[in-house]
Amino acid sequence: MTDTAQATNGRRLARLAWGRLWQARWLFVAAVAAALVLHATAGGSTLAVLAIVLALLAVAALSPRRILPERPASLPAQSRSPVSEDLSAESLAAAVADPLIVFDARGVVTLSNSAAASAFGDIQAGISMPLKFRAPEMQDLLESMLSGRFPSKTVEYTERVPIERVLRVTATAVGRGTGLFVMVFKDQSESRRIDRMRADFIANASHELRTPLASIAGFVETLRGPAKNDAAAREQFLQIMQNQTSRMARLIDDLLSLSRLEMKAMTVGGAKVDLGRVIESVVDSLRPLAAESGVVIENRMGEDRIEVPGDRDELFQVFENLVENACKYGQSGGRVVVSAARPDQGEIAVEVRDFGPGIPEEHIPRITERFYRADVENSRSNKGTGLGLSIVKHIVTRHKGRLSITSKMGEGAAFTVHLPVR
Repeated sequence: MTDTAQATNGRRLARLAWGRLWQARWLFVAAVAAALVLHATAGGSTLAVLAIVLALLAVAALSPRRILPERPASLPAQSRSPVSEDLSAESLAAAVADPLIVFDARGVVTLSNSAAASAFGDIQAGISMPLKFRAPEMQDLLESMLSGRFPSKTVEYTERVPIERVLRVTATAVGRGTGLFVMVFKDQSESRRIDRMRADFIANASHELRTPLASIAGFVETLRGPAKNDAAAREQFLQIMQNQTSRMARLIDDLLSLSRLEMKAMTVGGAKVDLGRVIESVVDSLRPLAAESGVVIENRMGEDRIEVPGDRDELFQVFENLVENACKYGQSGGRVVVSAARPDQGEIAVEVRDFGPGIPEEHIPRITERFYRADVENSRSNKGTGLGLSIVKHIVTRHKGRLSITSKMGEGAAFTVHLPVR
C-alpha cells in the first residue's frame, strides 16, 4: 500500500473513530461524572479515575458497532435516473411531433427530425438557415438568436406555397455556451381557419338578419305614415312583412340546427335506418311543394331494403333539403329523380338529380359553405337561407359518409350522398 493510500485510510479511520465518540458522548460524560463522584466519596486515587476515562474512550472508539454509515462514493446503478444509454439527440428530436431544427452559431443546420423534412423538404445537416427561410420575420428571428440578444424568441411565420400555412416559430438557445439553438414550428393554420370561419359566419348571419329587419322597419314606418289609411297598400305591406318574418324564422331554425349538430359527438349510434322508408317519407312530405313548383318527383329507390347505421331524423333532414332544393332550383326541368346504387358492397350512394339550369363549375367547390349562394337573387326568391347544404354536409360527415356534386350547365345537377352500410 502506498503512503498516500495509507494516509487516506488513516484519515478515514480517524473520522470514523471521532464519529463514534461523538455518538457516545452522553454515555462518556455520564461515565466520567460517575467516576468523579466515586473518587470524591470513596477517596479513590486520581490515577484510577484517569484509567477509567481512558478505558471508556477506547471502548467508544474501537467498538465494532457501526454508528455512522459509510457514505458511498457514488450511487449504485439501480438508484440512478432510469435513462437509457441509447438515448441520443436524434432519438429525442424524432420523438417530437412538430418540425424541429437544431442549428449552430453560424446558422448551419446540425440536426432535424422527420416532421421538419415533411414540412420543409430538404432540411438536412449542413444547410444554411438564413438561406432556407428567407421571409423577413424568419430572418429577424435568426439574427436575434445568432447575435445573442435573446435567449428565446417567438414569431409568426406564414407560407404561401404550395399551400397557405401559418406557423408559430419558437427559437431557444440550448444551455449555456454550447453555441447551439433549437427551433420548433407549431402549425396554427387550422385554428386560424376556424377563427376566420367564425368571424365570417357572424358577419354573414348579421347581414342575413339585417336585411329583413330593415324591410320590416321600413314598412312599419310607411304604414304609420303615408299608407296609414290605404287599405290596399296596408295589405300588400303586411304580406311582405309576413314573408320577411318567415325568412328570419327559417334562418334562426337553420342556425339552431347547425348549433345542435356541432354540439353532438362526431359519430352517431349504430341504430339501423331503412333508407327506402326515409326517402319515401321525404317524397310524400314534399309532393305539395313539388306540385306548386310544377315538378314531378320520381322515386326510383326500388323495393330492396337498404339499411345504414345512423340517425333517422338527421338522414330525413339530409334528403329533405336535397329534394326541396331540386324542386326549387330545378323546377324548369319539370322533374326530380331520386335513385340508389351500390358502387361497392360497403357503400350505398343515393342520388338526387334535377334537370334545371345547372350550377356553374366554379361554384361547386364552395356551394356547401355557410351562406354561400351561386345565385343570390334566385336563392332568396326561393326562400333559401344559405345554410341547407351546410347542414347536409355536416350530417353526412357525422355519418362517416361524403357528398359529391356534379353538374352541367343546361342539363341540371346531381347531389349524391355516399353512406357506409356497415
